[in-house]
Amino acid sequence: MFEADLVMVNWARAQFALTAMYHWIFVPLTLGLSFLCAFFETLYVKTGREEWKSITKFWMTLFGINFAIGVATGIILEFEFGTNWSNYSWMVGDIFGAPLAIEGIVAFFLEATFFAVMFFGWDRVSQGFHLFSTWMVAIGSNLSALWILVANGWMNFPTGMAFNPDSARFEMQNFWEVLFSPVAISKFTHATSSSFMVGSLFVITISSWYLLKRRHVDMARKSIIVASVFGLLSTVYVAFNGDESAYTNAHTQPMKLAAYEGLWDGENNAGIVAFGVLNKDKKPGDDQEPFMFEFKIPGMLSLLANRSFGSFVPGINDLVYGNEEHGIMPVADKMELGKLAVTDLAAYKEAKKAKDDTAAAAALEKFRMNQEYLGYGYLEKPEDTVPHVGLTFYAFHVMVFLGTLFGVVFILNLYYGIKGTLTEKKWLLVLGVPMFFLALVASQAGWVVAEMGRQPWAIQDLLPVHVATTNIAASNVQITFFMFLAVFTLLLIAEIGIMLKQIKKGPEGV
Repeated sequence: MFEADLVMVNWARAQFALTAMYHWIFVPLTLGLSFLCAFFETLYVKTGREEWKSITKFWMTLFGINFAIGVATGIILEFEFGTNWSNYSWMVGDIFGAPLAIEGIVAFFLEATFFAVMFFGWDRVSQGFHLFSTWMVAIGSNLSALWILVANGWMNFPTGMAFNPDSARFEMQNFWEVLFSPVAISKFTHATSSSFMVGSLFVITISSWYLLKRRHVDMARKSIIVASVFGLLSTVYVAFNGDESAYTNAHTQPMKLAAYEGLWDGENNAGIVAFGVLNKDKKPGDDQEPFMFEFKIPGMLSLLANRSFGSFVPGINDLVYGNEEHGIMPVADKMELGKLAVTDLAAYKEAKKAKDDTAAAAALEKFRMNQEYLGYGYLEKPEDTVPHVGLTFYAFHVMVFLGTLFGVVFILNLYYGIKGTLTEKKWLLVLGVPMFFLALVASQAGWVVAEMGRQPWAIQDLLPVHVATTNIAASNVQITFFMFLAVFTLLLIAEIGIMLKQIKKGPEGV
């Protein structure tokens, strides 16, 4: 049986989470602000009014500062697959590496090609080509996200591949299945559209501050109107896509759905918990109440999960201990089949090494019967398949609550902005100032749901996290963890300082 250094595993997870969360401070702003810059410049080209050019250059400067620092954290994140997760990289490099390579060759190249033109080509290229370059940077930035999220989507729903028992690697069989996986598409559209909200709220935060200070009033009001339109459209789509994501989770990762809904026991006509306080002492299989307090909307979870009122939605206990009536296999049974798969795979490799083709063929045939449960063979107990319910549940509900709040903010800013009374609504401007920071909280919470909700799997059902790590000393990871923490914090402080300096200058300073 595989034995992992759990101290090293936890430090590797912490380091990857640290890098990913710092990286995701910069990414959503890059994705959202790139399109807003394209919109502002389009208005400049269409109207010919210099004020729109000034607005474009101001937001473009802030975009460039964020983009440059965000790239550094992204590069480190990809290197960590080789340093801390070498078993994972070996087993799935044939699949995981392909979209990352495309991201570097195509999307990043597209960004880099037009990035310089966008920033330094105002008086060197034609107006039309400059606008085209700005749009290409926006599209290229979001295409970068596509390939990374395709790779992440495959980890949540492995498809288009086959396991090679000779090399113990998962190998790609159908690239298009990987690319157009429902989980990959859902992740890309949800992550990008929510990032559009983040970019829009960034514009609203700074513009609201300007209006409170009675500075750059016309520029701030126009910026808020454009950002509110873009943000409101994005909010509507995020809500729609969030529904699709939950439906996809119900059929590909039902444990994740049960965790972020706090559903311990399966129900017919299950309700959605609008808000509630979990019983922190609740454990799988016990008879304690799951909530200290809850408010449910009856029947909505069944509708969300199965598109049908009254339908059955499995809970955590059903998924762990099984539900014969609804055809759900207990995890204990999957673990037994997984252990057989692990044993048969080892027997196959021994037979191949001994050049015993008959024994190898028999072992391979037995392995094939249970290979879909391979990952379960490395678990110690059925309850290991339950993610941290509290963290997943609260992160999900914070994300939903804030997303709803953002929609209201966009509507109010758009209404008063068009009406021309925005500067008179001091309460709304005060409300707008912290919106970007709340948007980052919501965006980070979304990734907490996505990644914590699929634990303990690096690859759903096939590779547990503790098997995916590199065989190195925990002290090595601890040292680099604190090194990265210091570097990332300094980068963030540097970005904030440069941003504040540029914001203080305003559009006249670009």
